[in-house]
Amino acid sequence: MEKEIWRKVVGYEEHYEVSSLGRVRSLDRVTCNRRGSFTRKGRVLNGTVDLHGYKIVGLRLKNKGKTFKVHQLVAITFLGHKPDGHKIVVDHINNIKTDNRLENLQLISARENTSKDRKGSSKYTGVSLIKSRGKWQSMIQISGKQKSLGCFDTEEEASQYYQGALKSIEEGTEVRTNVNKKSSKYKGVTWDKQMHKWRSSAWINGKTKFLGLFNCETAAYLARQAKLSQLSVEN
Repeated sequence: MEKEIWRKVVGYEEHYEVSSLGRVRSLDRVTCNRRGSFTRKGRVLNGTVDLHGYKIVGLRLKNKGKTFKVHQLVAITFLGHKPDGHKIVVDHINNIKTDNRLENLQLISARENTSKDRKGSSKYTGVSLIKSRGKWQSMIQISGKQKSLGCFDTEEEASQYYQGALKSIEEGTEVRTNVNKKSSKYKGVTWDKQMHKWRSSAWINGKTKFLGLFNCETAAYLARQAKLSQLSVEN
């Protein structure tokens, strides 16, 4: 059975403690009224769950109440976490927001936290597998919006683009992407953004005829030329 360690809540040292198992309790304290003084016994707080699924408790000090997320209290007390709003956040490793045991909490960057549950089968932050295409996609969040860095044959290459984007954001330089914005030098050949291949087509009998998709721009052009040559011979 896991040992439970209790420590005083920062800022509420004389009134509350939080444990390594994610519990919060009030301490015994002496209360005075007109009839004299008496000891108010401490107890483990039940708390409640907020709209976002996190367990919260209300703490009181000098007749003023304040609500805290339990995982924040555990992280501040045991991990030395200093809430800064956005840069470093407290993450539930198993993604269960009410499991506030110390061993289930870790401090990671907000960017890592945004990406960690979207990794799919990749071991790298910001990288996910597109099964339908057999490609690894790299995504990063910039100013609250997801930006695609491109699709890659290997997850290592996708991760390199992600790490490069992080560095660019820190340095304030342009983020490098591998998003195809291609135009062909050949007539009848265009880049298909959805399929990420070269589309070959030709004007035949007053209609545009689709001739296929190709990985190589030249192959798409040669397919078009072959079709036109065939029609020339037939006519």
